[in-house]
Amino acid sequence: MKKTILFLTLIALIISACTSKKTSVQLLPQSNFDTTIVDQKVALYTLKNENGMTAQITNYGARLVSLWVPAKNGDFKDVVWGYESIKDYLNATDLFAGPIVGRYGNRIGKGQFSLDGKAYQLTLNNNGNQLHGGAGGFFIKVWSARPFKNDKGEESLEMTYLSPAGEEGYPGNLTIKVIYSLSSSNELSINYEATTDSTTILNPTSHCYFNLHGTSAQSTNSHVLTIFADKYTPTDSLLIPTGEIADLTGTPLDFRKPTVIGERIETDFLALKYGKGYDHNYVLNKSAGEVSLAAEVYEPATGIVMKVSTDQPAIQFYSGNFMNGVDTGKRGDKHNYRTGIALETQNYPDAPNHANFPNSVLKAGETYKHVCVYKFEVK
Repeated sequence: MKKTILFLTLIALIISACTSKKTSVQLLPQSNFDTTIVDQKVALYTLKNENGMTAQITNYGARLVSLWVPAKNGDFKDVVWGYESIKDYLNATDLFAGPIVGRYGNRIGKGQFSLDGKAYQLTLNNNGNQLHGGAGGFFIKVWSARPFKNDKGEESLEMTYLSPAGEEGYPGNLTIKVIYSLSSSNELSINYEATTDSTTILNPTSHCYFNLHGTSAQSTNSHVLTIFADKYTPTDSLLIPTGEIADLTGTPLDFRKPTVIGERIETDFLALKYGKGYDHNYVLNKSAGEVSLAAEVYEPATGIVMKVSTDQPAIQFYSGNFMNGVDTGKRGDKHNYRTGIALETQNYPDAPNHANFPNSVLKAGETYKHVCVYKFEVK
């Protein structure tokens, strides 16, 4: 009888294993990124932790290509948009899938600002304004890369880039370093440092599109979002801040309580019309320089929770309003309308032009620092 029970148990385990639909980590081959751009070698790097969480990063734009995280039922899901090869990145219409953007992430009105009484004109690439550092920003540069283990024993990747004075109109030679690290507690951290030889402005950020369904064509409108902010910065119709810092109370932009993203996205509210959905800068409830929780996202279908922490004063929430299905990403997934969200830790947009916004000036002898942590859990 015992032998019969053991035999039936073994058969059941075999059937379960054969019929399981669990998704395992699927690495992109490094050869897909082997190329040279302007005499600079492009490569693909892989970071793993003991839990199976895996990140793939290319030094083209210092961008996150894949991020495999645990989901419920023992699955793994790749939760960031991206492409399968460097060729696909170079041919994509959307340049902002996963890179570090800058020098100034987000927008600067008319591409203009003044420093020490001198006016500067930046290149323009977004309705007469500059967006994410201009058409020749960090996101199309080949960064120097060095994989290593940090002092905690975590697999890490350091990337550096020297932005010469005058690039996209910015003053000062700027050296920026970005370190990606993967912790045993399923945290992907991004640490920034930068120095300059002459006064300049700086606001780099990571521009990943997340989909906690697992980079499928499913809408992110089902995600449940919390943002720890009481205020936001209203904009004009071109998404340039007016200088006001407004209360979120009573608006469809208020995510202080966990709210399904799609629940109010079509509300008749001027700020939503300007952004064609959510594309807003949230002023975080935090002390300056403190690393604290900025936002939390949950997808019930996969059980994946993403918690975003930062030392920056703000976070930009973008709901994928300009995605149009033209680009085909990994595994044949179309980048369709509202199938990815961005949560960009940052200074306020257009801060150099508003005295009441946080300082965005970096001087010679100073070191810019910025911490962003994406932590993943399952519930």
